Parts: sequence; structure tokens; C-alpha cells
Amino acid sequence: MNTQTNSFTSHKASERIISLDVMRGIVLFGILLMNINGMGLAGSYSDPTVSGGDTGWNLTTWITTNLSFEGTMRALFSLLFGVGMFIFLDRLEKKGAGIKAANIYFRRLIWLLIFGLIHGYLLLWTGEILYDYALMGFMVFSFRNLSPKKLILTAFLLFSIGALWNYADYKKDVKLVNQVELAESYKVEGKELTKELKEATAKWEEREWKRSPEGIEDFNTNMRKGYLDVLVFLAPENQYTDKYWTYRYDLWDIFSMMLLGIALFKWNILSAEKSYKFYGTMAVIGYLIGLSINYYEILSIIEGDFSFLSFSKSNITYDLGRVPVAIGHIGLIMLFCKLPFLKWLKSSLAAVGKMALTNYVMHSVFAMFIFTGVGFGLFGTFQRYELLYIVFSIWIIQLIISPIWLKYYQFGPLEWIWRNLSYLKKHPFKKNNS
Repeated sequence: MNTQTNSFTSHKASERIISLDVMRGIVLFGILLMNINGMGLAGSYSDPTVSGGDTGWNLTTWITTNLSFEGTMRALFSLLFGVGMFIFLDRLEKKGAGIKAANIYFRRLIWLLIFGLIHGYLLLWTGEILYDYALMGFMVFSFRNLSPKKLILTAFLLFSIGALWNYADYKKDVKLVNQVELAESYKVEGKELTKELKEATAKWEEREWKRSPEGIEDFNTNMRKGYLDVLVFLAPENQYTDKYWTYRYDLWDIFSMMLLGIALFKWNILSAEKSYKFYGTMAVIGYLIGLSINYYEILSIIEGDFSFLSFSKSNITYDLGRVPVAIGHIGLIMLFCKLPFLKWLKSSLAAVGKMALTNYVMHSVFAMFIFTGVGFGLFGTFQRYELLYIVFSIWIIQLIISPIWLKYYQFGPLEWIWRNLSYLKKHPFKKNNS
């Protein structure tokens, strides 16, 4: 073990930026608010007509979460990760770590990638994001020193590419629907289907079966089995998302927000240093633009009777809605951090944020025991709005446990392990409260 490497220790608790920890805690809770649908219901993350209910309180829940949280929580989580890695590397370099800073930085990302694979495959969460953050973190290294304007310009370019890809996918989906309709007319007329029409029909039938009562029940049954059975059942989906998401979404969905986050941090926006007026204006403009676009998308989906194409078309303006709403959230959170009340809540949320890795993974542990056959096997048994009771319960647990844990320990357990592996040094774990 290199003794020089060991001299560059992780930053002290006193060096932490509290507003980032509070924001990280809030966003972590928001992530669970969205993830719970995939954790507890089959195929219901975006489409409420598949399972979980699409009327009454269930529809209200879907509208509310999609209006204010869909895409925005992931955006802010990505933003905070980019900022965190920038701060991490910047502080190492200022301590004179030199090339050792890169060693520690990349070792940290490699271990995060491994944590992500363990989280997805062994803790049974196919929507896990650590793997993707690690991959995009490698790219952050080369872009981190750009000026804020260049960072935002690069992010905007990436957003634009993502929007163009979404539009291209929409045109492909229109073609698919037209092919399926043409195939149906061929069948009625007794004509033989072309190879292309056969492929389109097969693809559509596979989609429809997954959405059917039989397909949903088959998925529910598999998720209620024992640990090894569920692991094997979900492994192909984990493998697919690790490959597909990486090239299809990571650059324009995750990396773009990391760059935007570094730009905002360099402008001192994320440290609650700006005025009340600044953050208020930021929130109002962000929400005015973002919520209007999100409302338009939701209205179009409902008026389109939740059709396949209505969802596909809404993706074209996806970033135009989610990014401004995320900016609005930042303004509101910074206002909350600046206001001189609810200090106990800020303190608890900051503790949740300081243990973000541990608390994020614990969401999957809770879900595994609640929904799969490892524990109670309740997958598919809740309505959409009923899942909120589980979400709120986990929020309360982590708001209570996190501050208590950090009263006695320097870090969350996974944070401590991650630091030790990154620095190749064992850090103190318990606090000396004597």
C-alpha cells in the first residue's frame, strides 16, 4: 500500500456543504416515490393502465407524480452525483494529490460500478442507477474544468440529441402501429404477411401479452418466488438495461445533468449563497415552463386514452419538461435551506443525504423483503396509491435512523466501505463521543 496515497484522506464533516446534503436527502426520497412503482408493480412505472389502477386516487397519484417528479428526481440525483464527484476531485487536487487524485477518483468509480452490479443483480432492483453513474463519472473527469457556460452548452447539445432520438423513436413507433394495422387488414383479406409485417406483429403481440392479465399474473408469480428464482428471473432484464440504457439514455439523460450540476455549483447556486429573490425567481420560471409542458404531455396521454403512441409522442418534449421542473425544485430547495425554521427537518434530511448510498440501497432491501418471496411476497398486491404508504413509512424510518446513526458513526456503512476501497486506507468508523 502506497503511504503517499494514504496521506490524501477524505474530506472532513466540517467541509461538507449542508445545502447539498439537504437536497440529496430530499431527492433520494423523491427517487423512491418514483421507483416504488417498478419495485411493487409489473409494468406500471409510466403506464397506469397496466397494473396498479388508473382511476380515482390511483389516477390522481399517477398524474401528480408524473407532473412533478417523473424524470426530475433522476435528473437531480444525476446532477448531485456530478457535483459530488467534481468536489471530490477538486479537493484532492487542492491538497496536492497530483496524479494520485486520478487514481483515487477512478478507483472510486470502479467500485461504484461493482456496487451497481451487486445492487441490480443480487438485491433484485432492475432500475438501479449506480452502474450508469459510474460509467458517466469516467467522462466527468475530462469535462469538469470547462467554464460554466461551456458545460451548459455541452449539456444543451446532449439534451438536443436525446430529443432528436426520442422523435426518431416516435416515428418508428408510428410505423410499427401502421404495420400492425396493415397486417390486420391483410389477415382479414386473406393475404400473406411480408417478413416485415410478421416481425411487427410479433413485436406487438409480445408487448400486448406483457400488458395482459395473463402476462401480469405471470410476472407477479415469478416475483413472489424465492430469492434464487427471482434473481434468475430478473437477470436477463438487468443485463438488457445495463447494455441498452448505457448507449440509449446515459449521455443525454444522466451525463448532461452532471455537467449542468457542475456549472450551477461553480456559479454558487447549489450552496444556498444567492438571494431569496434569485431562488424564488428560479423556482417560478422553472415551474412555469416545466409544469406547463408536463401538464400538456399528461393531458395528451389521457386524451389519447393512454395509447402506445400517446406515451411515445410525450417523450419528444420529455427533457423540455423535466429539466425546467428540476431547476424549479432546486430553487425551492435552496429557499428551504435558507429559511430560518424547520432546522430539525433540515438536519434530518442532511443526515439522510450524507448516507445517500446506504439509504438508496436500503430502498431495494426494503422492497426485496416486502414484495418478493424473500419476505412477504406482496408484489402486485397493492394499488398505485397504496404504495405511497410504504414510501412514507420508509421516509420516516430513514429520517429517524440516519441522524441517530451519524451521532455515533462518521459515515453510513456503505459510505465507509466505499471510502476505504477508494483510498486504500481504513478510515475511523465510530465517533469519539467521550
